[in-house]
Amino acid sequence: MTQRQERGRDSGTPAARADRGSIDIDDLPALARGCAVMGAGGGGDPLVGVLMAREAIRQHGPVRLVGLDDLADDGLVMPCGLVGAPTIAIEKLENGGEGGRLADEVEALTGRPVAAIMPFEIGGANGLIPLTWAARQELPYVDADGMGRAFPTMPQMTMNLAGVPSSPCVMADERLNTLVIRAGSVEWTERLLRSSTAAFGGAAVAALYLMDVATARRATVPGSVSRALELGAAMTRAGAAPIDTVVGELAAVELIRGKIIDVERETSGGFVRGSAIIEDAAGEGRLLRLEIQNENLAALEDGEVRACVPDIITVLDARTGEAIVTERLRYGQRVGVIAFPGPQVWRTPAGLAAAGPAAFGLRFPYTPVDTGGLHAS
Repeated sequence: MTQRQERGRDSGTPAARADRGSIDIDDLPALARGCAVMGAGGGGDPLVGVLMAREAIRQHGPVRLVGLDDLADDGLVMPCGLVGAPTIAIEKLENGGEGGRLADEVEALTGRPVAAIMPFEIGGANGLIPLTWAARQELPYVDADGMGRAFPTMPQMTMNLAGVPSSPCVMADERLNTLVIRAGSVEWTERLLRSSTAAFGGAAVAALYLMDVATARRATVPGSVSRALELGAAMTRAGAAPIDTVVGELAAVELIRGKIIDVERETSGGFVRGSAIIEDAAGEGRLLRLEIQNENLAALEDGEVRACVPDIITVLDARTGEAIVTERLRYGQRVGVIAFPGPQVWRTPAGLAAAGPAAFGLRFPYTPVDTGGLHAS
């Protein structure tokens, strides 16, 4: 057992005395479903995360899920996850040891042990891959994240809004390469991380916004892992109307239900960019266009903005209700498109400046999905 594992098992720490239960193999399908819906089509394919987490938990046992209030104020939280283009991450798989190398480098940089691992975004595979590393390091998994959804860039994290430095940033890949980025601003962290990810082959892993627990309490989205688990469990129990179940659980709006008739997608600059068009199933001639940058950014119908970032737009399989990540959208799929509000922090002036339409170069104002006069299909 490593020193880090011994610390994780120390019965004298708050982390070991109080927690929110554990995540075991049987919980992974529900967690994956919830993460996929909350990811707005981004964060990577959860299937990869499920397979990796299943093996890690099989070898090392269930992972303790802890709230930030269950950890000591001075404990070091390591936000981490996948970076790069999701289409590449489907085939360029991790070997499982990246999280340990991230933690080793973080501890060497800070001179402090990592107390807990936190996903920097709950969406898609990024709600599951860090769980794999927590299992392997026998560390607790924090019931929080830095987005409450998925966004494509590092400045679009609540830690940035809270003034937490993004540097130092540690990167690693499956070839045992490790890189430390020390940048003067979060914009330079993003720029250097993005170019380094391209050099790594288009996908890598990273840890950044290192902080103590006291800071994390004011700088993160609490309860996001629990929310994904609860949503996924509700989807698992859904009967013949799985989309209706998701809509009800999230108080979402269904924008359209129909068939994908066109998909345009390319990978450039470390992002997947493109669009998809859905034709309504009722034969009314309605068309909904999705604009994509890793995630679904906006849904437009007849030039009208039906929903847009920072609210969450998710494409669901019409038969199963499973969320479809943007890299797996295909012509002919029967789908339903839903939209629902993201965390309130993204609707503040600072949140909209970082992750509203203008932040993605979209030339229309933000219209809240729950107050914009949207109609259900």
